[in-house]
Amino acid sequence: MTETLQGTSAWIRRFQPSPDAPHRLVCFPHAGGAATYWFPMAQALAPAVDVLAVQYPGRQDRRTEPCVESVEVLADHAAEEVLAWSDRPVTLFGHSMGAMVAFETARRLEERGRPAAGLVVSGMRAPSRTRGGPGPARAAQAAETEEELVAGILRLQGTDAAVLEDPELVRMILPTIRSDYKAAESYRWRPGPPLGTPIAVLTGTEDPHVDAEQAAAWREHTAGPFSLTVFTGGHFFLNEHADDVRKVVTDHIARSFQANSV
Repeated sequence: MTETLQGTSAWIRRFQPSPDAPHRLVCFPHAGGAATYWFPMAQALAPAVDVLAVQYPGRQDRRTEPCVESVEVLADHAAEEVLAWSDRPVTLFGHSMGAMVAFETARRLEERGRPAAGLVVSGMRAPSRTRGGPGPARAAQAAETEEELVAGILRLQGTDAAVLEDPELVRMILPTIRSDYKAAESYRWRPGPPLGTPIAVLTGTEDPHVDAEQAAAWREHTAGPFSLTVFTGGHFFLNEHADDVRKVVTDHIARSFQANSV
């Protein structure tokens, strides 16, 4: 896997280089997540789509760097990185906190006159609804003990339970998770014009932190095409429906590519 990282910056991982692909997909991890979460996506979509994954500071090979406790600052960095890869159409895909970072990155790209071809967001209420209830970040911020925080993470079913049973691993990852949750909880939507970028929204029927209205409200944030796909499952429904999620993503890429080719 090491060879696949050559030619990328500290912020970008390219696990399955597909230099001849006509389109790129840039993936943004959830709070506490890392670029490697998107390795299966890169494997599955190559060589038709060149998949890049964003690596936030403070984890894995960047674990000695301080975490960035601001969605906006993460998006500032991500936008600069994406611009360097925008020699072909780029779609952004973020899950949970990554959805907010992807959205803010899309805003910055449009402000620079280099809009993303598409935006896919999952497991997150619309930016205009981010203050509407106790999301996972707020719940984690309220956790006073390590045990409470671990219990909350397990309820989301996004982290392997075996990892959280290892005290040494827990000590390594919990500071990163807390920092990411602080970034997500402190995020405030800055009102502005809707994106011209098409948005596809994915949500789970049993997600305790995103209801149907909050997911559908993403429609307010684009003047372009909009779609909403509902899956059975909780906050990490995409783990259970990986093939179907990839189908939604590739269909969104295809429609965006066709629209940009007209």
